Amino acid sequence: MSRQSNRTTDSKKMNSELFTLTYGALVTQLCKDYENDEEVNKQLDKMGYNIGVRLIEDFLARSSIGRCQDFRETADVIAKVAFKMYLGITPSVTNWSPGGDEFSLILENNPLADFVELPDNHSTLIYSNLLCGVLRGALEMVQMAVDVKFAQDSLRGDNVTEIRMKFIKRIEENIPAGEE
Repeated sequence: MSRQSNRTTDSKKMNSELFTLTYGALVTQLCKDYENDEEVNKQLDKMGYNIGVRLIEDFLARSSIGRCQDFRETADVIAKVAFKMYLGITPSVTNWSPGGDEFSLILENNPLADFVELPDNHSTLIYSNLLCGVLRGALEMVQMAVDVKFAQDSLRGDNVTEIRMKFIKRIEENIPAGEE
């Protein structure tokens, strides 16, 4: 019995490492395809957004989470459920703005950045920018417009990786005329 649970753990670790290495190959190819880091950052955000738009359905089905009542509850669900479910980590939710419309996710360990060192000629590359797009895309599908960006990055020498999220507005559902 214990042997089987070890296989499950080993399998998850192997899948995580395979994902990390595959992601690294993707970023490397984007760096070759585009002229500058800013374009690569945009492409990573765009790809992440498309993933988030599709991933939200899987997340809602697997987690059985209902609609969040406010942005604080949304932050907790993102950190304690979504990141744990898909990346196996639980970031800290900190640095709330006085108005409660902005917070930081602090990742002590960024699984996308395992085995990674940024070359000197890519100092403006936001290597894990895919995560910002995923968060933005997923939240847009549940009628929340947010701004998501990296404030700190351990790949750039910061102590932690910090993703800053700001609530912009609640998106009203547009029902086509005649389908009310």
